Amino acid sequence: MFKVKKNPELYAGVLITVLVILIIAAGLLFSPYDPDEMDAGAKFAASSAAHIMGCDNFGRDLFTRLTSGAATTLLVALGTITIGVAAGTIVGAFTGYYGGAVDEVLMRFNDAVLAFPSILLALVFISIFGSGTWKVIISLGIVFVPSFARIVRSEFMRCKNLDYVRSARLMGAKDLRIMFVHILPNTLTVLMPSTVIGFNNAVLAEASMSFLGIGVQPPQSSLGRMLSDAQAFLFISPAYAVCTGCTIALIVLGFSLLGDGLKKNA
Repeated sequence: MFKVKKNPELYAGVLITVLVILIIAAGLLFSPYDPDEMDAGAKFAASSAAHIMGCDNFGRDLFTRLTSGAATTLLVALGTITIGVAAGTIVGAFTGYYGGAVDEVLMRFNDAVLAFPSILLALVFISIFGSGTWKVIISLGIVFVPSFARIVRSEFMRCKNLDYVRSARLMGAKDLRIMFVHILPNTLTVLMPSTVIGFNNAVLAEASMSFLGIGVQPPQSSLGRMLSDAQAFLFISPAYAVCTGCTIALIVLGFSLLGDGLKKNA
């Protein structure tokens, strides 16, 4: 289990992550504007009491749209990592526990998938099935499965012959119970930091795909889509790109520190 010790990375990661989530929640719950509400008279409006971050090229309140886009990016990353961890855990548990021919076949396929950049594989899936929020989640989720399968498999191979597992077998426990009740909880010290880092990578993957125009589609906002739109107005409204880029950087920094801190605290 995790131990309590001095860990500045963990504390900083928690602080940054909680702060970003609170700001996003405040924008979603208390902003008087709709993220898609346009005001022709407020195009590129500067920061003011009415619009604390100003407005974009359509006169939409930038703070509201930014918090909505960040929420979309985080939800896509959450869906991605849920699919990746769930499917990867099942594959890794069975291959690591049973081994044999199935393990060899699945792991060789796993290695082949890992040899390709994740974004490239996601692009292939998107080109086949089309773009859209749910398709992005499923495509990225599938891409993230092999990395978690390898992590879980190595932990199951390490644990399956330990004394507590042998005792469970002697007491008549079934394989599924041994795998998911006895062994799986003891892999969490490795799986949890990997999940947080994977979430961080999913944020970057979604932002990259939306930046290229094949992720979340308009009118729904996401950080990558907003950054792509902002580059055309970099000299007219630098706050548009700066605020979006800083939001991505803060989210990535927070989860990176959190993942590193969990690793050190294991």
